[in-house]
Amino acid sequence: MPRRPSRKPGKIKVGYLPLYIKLYDDASGPSYRAPMEKFMDSIIAMLETEGIEVVKADVCRIKPEFDAAAKMFNDEDVTAVITQHLAYSPSLESIEALLSLKAPIIVFDTTVGYNLLKDQGFEGKIGPNHGIHGVQDMCNMLRRYQKPYFICAGHPYHSEVLSEVVGMCRAAAVKKAYENMVVGSVGGSFTGMGDFLVSDEDYKNDIGCTVKYMDKDVVAKYLPMVTDEEVEAEIARDYRFYNVEVEDMENYRLATKSGLAVRKWMEAEKIGSATVNFLTLDICGLPKMPFVECCKIMERGQGYAGEGDVLTAGLVGALLKVYPDTTFTEMFCPDWERDVIIFSHMGESNPNITSVKPTVIDCPFSYNSCGNTVAEYGTYRKGNAVLVNLAPMGNGKYNLVCTAVELLDEARYNSQYANSTQGWMKPCKPLPQFLKEYSLAGGTHHSALVYDVDIEEIKAFGQMMGFEVFEIK
Repeated sequence: MPRRPSRKPGKIKVGYLPLYIKLYDDASGPSYRAPMEKFMDSIIAMLETEGIEVVKADVCRIKPEFDAAAKMFNDEDVTAVITQHLAYSPSLESIEALLSLKAPIIVFDTTVGYNLLKDQGFEGKIGPNHGIHGVQDMCNMLRRYQKPYFICAGHPYHSEVLSEVVGMCRAAAVKKAYENMVVGSVGGSFTGMGDFLVSDEDYKNDIGCTVKYMDKDVVAKYLPMVTDEEVEAEIARDYRFYNVEVEDMENYRLATKSGLAVRKWMEAEKIGSATVNFLTLDICGLPKMPFVECCKIMERGQGYAGEGDVLTAGLVGALLKVYPDTTFTEMFCPDWERDVIIFSHMGESNPNITSVKPTVIDCPFSYNSCGNTVAEYGTYRKGNAVLVNLAPMGNGKYNLVCTAVELLDEARYNSQYANSTQGWMKPCKPLPQFLKEYSLAGGTHHSALVYDVDIEEIKAFGQMMGFEVFEIK
C-alpha cells in the first residue's frame, strides 16, 4: 500500500547569547573561561541534532558587545534567543540589548558542574558554576521592565531540560509563523457565525495576519489555468494514496479542478492558510465544493478552517509549520454516559492524522447551487493530543484555551460514521465539568487538534503571543 510522503518541519533558527563578566578576563585571562565555552559548545551541538539552527554570538561581557549581539540577532531575524550565563554577568551591561530583541527570550539556567557536594575540591569550582545568580540578576531586570522571558533550568546531561529548551524554540516558531501568515478566504465569512469572527484590520493589528479573498475575478483568473491533464494527474495521485470509491467521475473532475484552482491561487499569492465558506462558494464561481483539496491543504502543512474562519485557519497553519500532525476540528456531539465527545466536520481533516487510509467518495451536497461533490473522510487515530482554541475577546485581547485529551480507538468501528470525518475524544475530566470550563473560558466551536505535543509548548506559544492562556486540566 503506497504511503503518502511524510513532511518534516524545517529547522528553527535561534540566536545563542553567552553571558560573562569582563572582571574574570582581566584577572585570569580568556583561558579561564575555556571549559565553560567548551560546555556551551557541547550544548549547541546537542541543540543542532534536534533541528535547531544556531546563530551564536561571541561571548558578551560589556554593553557594546551585548548591543552588537542583539543587532545581529535582529538582523538575522531569529525565531528566539537563548541566553546562557557562563558565569555571573552584571545585568546592567546586557539589559538594554535584551530589551531591544524582537524575538522571545529563552533563559537556559545551567552550569558545567553537576554534583559539587561530591567534589572534594569544589571551592575551586565556584567560578565556573555560579551563573545561576547572574540569571537571577538578569531576570529581575527583565521582569522589572516587563520584558517576557521563559526559563528552562537544569543540567543538560542529567535531565530533560534540553528538551524543554527545544520545546520553547518550537513555541517561538509557531508564534513567528502566525505573525507572518497570509490567509486566503474563499467565499468570505459565514453569515451570523460570530464566535471566531474578527475584522481584517483587527487580525492584522492584533496578530499580524493578512487576509486575501478569492472572489469572482480571482476564480476567473485561476480556474482556466487548470488543465485536463493536471486534473487527471491529481485524480491518479488520489488513487495511489487514498481509497477512492467515487462513482460520479464528472463531479470528481470538477471538484478536483476547483481544488487545483484554489491551490494555484495559494501558490501564486504565497498564501499559507485558507478557509472556505461552503454556503457562498457558488457566488465565487467555483464549480464544486473542493473538500478533498481542503484536506490536502493541511496535508501539505498549510492551515485550514471551515466557514470563512480566518482566525483559526491561521492558527492551524502556524501550528502545522512546527507540528505536522495537526488538524482543524470541531467538537460536535457528546456521549454523556462515557464522557466522550465526537470530533467531526463536513469533510475537512488532515489525512496525516487518520487511523486508516482515507476514503474519497461521492458527497451529496445541497447547500448551494454547485450541487453534489466528492469528499475525503477519515478517522482520527488513537493517541494523545492537545486541543487548542483561540477565542477573540475584543479590544485586541484573545484567550488561548488548551487541554490535553485522549483520542480513542473505537471510532472506526462505528459503521454509521463510515462515510464521515470522525474522532472520539475523551477529555481530562468528566464531560459536564470539561464543557463548563471550556465555555466559561470563551472557547469557540472551531479548534485545532495537535497530536503528540507537550501542552507546555502550546501554553508558551500563547504567552509569547500575549494571549491569556486557559489550561483545562
